[in-house]
Amino acid sequence: MLRNQTVDALKEAGTVVSARVEAVMRAVPREAFAPEADLDAVYEPWNGLVTKRDEDGRPLSSLSAPDAQAHMLEQARIEPGMNVLEIGSGGMNAAYLSEMVGPTGRVTTVDIDEFVTDRTSRFLDEAGYSRVNVVLADAEHGVPEHAPYDRILVTVGSWDVPPAWIDQLVDGGLLVVPLKVMGLMRTVALVRERGRLVSESARQFGFVPMQGAGAHDSTELVLRGAAVRLVFDEQPPVDPSRLDGVLEYEPLVVDSGAGLRVGELWATMQMWLATTVPGFCRIMVDQAANEASPRPLGGIHTGMAAIDGANLAYVASRRLGGNDLALEVHTYGPSPAALAEVVAEQLRIWDRDHRGGPGPQYLIYPTATPGEQLPEADFVVGKRHSRVLISWPRPANTVGRDVLHHPNHQ
Repeated sequence: MLRNQTVDALKEAGTVVSARVEAVMRAVPREAFAPEADLDAVYEPWNGLVTKRDEDGRPLSSLSAPDAQAHMLEQARIEPGMNVLEIGSGGMNAAYLSEMVGPTGRVTTVDIDEFVTDRTSRFLDEAGYSRVNVVLADAEHGVPEHAPYDRILVTVGSWDVPPAWIDQLVDGGLLVVPLKVMGLMRTVALVRERGRLVSESARQFGFVPMQGAGAHDSTELVLRGAAVRLVFDEQPPVDPSRLDGVLEYEPLVVDSGAGLRVGELWATMQMWLATTVPGFCRIMVDQAANEASPRPLGGIHTGMAAIDGANLAYVASRRLGGNDLALEVHTYGPSPAALAEVVAEQLRIWDRDHRGGPGPQYLIYPTATPGEQLPEADFVVGKRHSRVLISWPRPANTVGRDVLHHPNHQ
């Protein structure tokens, strides 16, 4: 049975670890929530299914990949009798949650799109989960009529944490949210403690973006006839015209001295650069771009770059022997050396102190929190409703231990 094969694969990968998550993923028929899709695609462990697109073809709603759903369920630690809110509907997650809270618990799922809520209600009823409350509303405001919640699971990408999500969560409750910080999305499990949120775990996943009042548009800078785009999520450049023609310069290529192995996860590298390199951005390259275009590490969607005035740098990799990769910095512009060294130095620090480590801790405070009440942090991102404080752990190897390369650390 495909369902069991998918769960077996997720167990082998270390994503499904608890008996309760395993049981619900074996029990709930995933195909009931994507009846129009091919069965093999429905049960592909690592890929989601788009269920609605806008007029330009961009995804508006999706059925998340089984590995993303399993990881969020593991992060959330759902127990029988809990009151759970899901933000972003589709039916699949709500069915899992309904199984996990049992007959003494309650599940509410909310979505801003009537097409989605109608579809969700129909699928849940047909699959035997009519106890789930399906609400049509803008989730920016939560669902106060069923609060407070022991758990809130957000299944759409969120740029911010609205006050309602904290207010409607019990003290000690968990918010699991795909949070976008500096353009990088991390599914973070956060515990409410005295009006703030403290992270327990984080992992890299992609989700369709939030709609409604919580929507957020990134700033894109187009280069080389739209073949290359720089994406700024928090801090767009003051004078983007200074980068006109920057890719016409011959690149300065610097070997950073840092490295990777083929297949090694490097999400902590992304976040490290985002929180230490001024002018950080993502670089996206058209697949049809010519050979002269940048070829960043991570391909067309997850490349890391930075700007400094009229100069642009991005991180690339070079294959060494076996499975080893060297990390390089390719820098364009009239005076590339200084920016190249800034990026290369931070790659070396990441490689020495944080490679394979647990990644940073996230603290989230309401925007109105007085500055003197905020703890020290390595990096602070100010958003509309919240301040995100990011702190990196003390490097393990500063006390004589090697940093372990664990495949599940992000």
